[in-house]
Amino acid sequence: MDIDTRLLRSFAAVCEEGQLTAAADRLRVSQPALTKQIRLLEERLGVDLFRRSRSGMTPTPAGNALAAHAAELLVSWEGAVRATRDAAAQGAASLRVGFEGGTINLVGRRTVTDFTRRMPGWQIEIRQNSWFDPAAGLTAGEIDLALWHAPHWMAERYDVSLLGTDERCVALSVGHRLAGRPVIDFTELLDEPFVAMPAEAGHWRDYWLATAERQGSPVRIGAVAHNADEWMAAVACGQGIGISPQTISRLSTRPGVVFRTVRGLSPSQVGLYWPRERPCTPAMTAFVRSCRATVEFGPRGALGPV
Repeated sequence: MDIDTRLLRSFAAVCEEGQLTAAADRLRVSQPALTKQIRLLEERLGVDLFRRSRSGMTPTPAGNALAAHAAELLVSWEGAVRATRDAAAQGAASLRVGFEGGTINLVGRRTVTDFTRRMPGWQIEIRQNSWFDPAAGLTAGEIDLALWHAPHWMAERYDVSLLGTDERCVALSVGHRLAGRPVIDFTELLDEPFVAMPAEAGHWRDYWLATAERQGSPVRIGAVAHNADEWMAAVACGQGIGISPQTISRLSTRPGVVFRTVRGLSPSQVGLYWPRERPCTPAMTAFVRSCRATVEFGPRGALGPV
């Protein structure tokens, strides 16, 4: 029987936390999505793994039996994946870098030329981050670095070399009632329908819906997009508005969409992120320095090491 490792991670988190709310917060996924994963695992195994009550989730005897093996299985699998990916990367002398949507266009020939000057014989593999994996392939070892516009707390979970800051703005269809305004208060957008990432995006979905700035105001979802192109199309068609990095407004050529400054949103920290347990290699360091030399991400402030 094949079991998705994501289901085991969800199961292990619920066991350790004892309740769905805390486990969902730890995994940075919604509680309904976590509940669905636990139900799916129980269906595949054909057993009840938890006793559910108002006080929390208690493992059944079957759940305890699985918990005794789950942690070891996950550690072993993640180690095997990392070792495989690292061996492949070393053999190919390539650096795998994940990018968010349109920000991939910020890195061009100058950056690549600068990198190959610093690392002769090396190549850069450019990959677009998946909206279905909050870790963008870093945990699985599929990429070496991820370029993120991230909230400040992300630096507590990953090692990061900051490249600068970038304001968050709002994307509107050209026919939107606020499209003619150069600056908009975020409070004016609270009742608007938004184009959202899928639930699997976890904390990224919340961040680009600005849930932290809503002060408890619920989000209206007008459409769900699965990648940057779908997101832009949904905004252009008037299915909802969206929040994006300010840099996207300089790069986007999508007809029917305008970008406007928003007051009341905290800026993103732009940086290259990687797992804390993995050392920063010479190639990673070289790429960070190449980005600093060739790419403008806005006010830089304290960039940190590398």
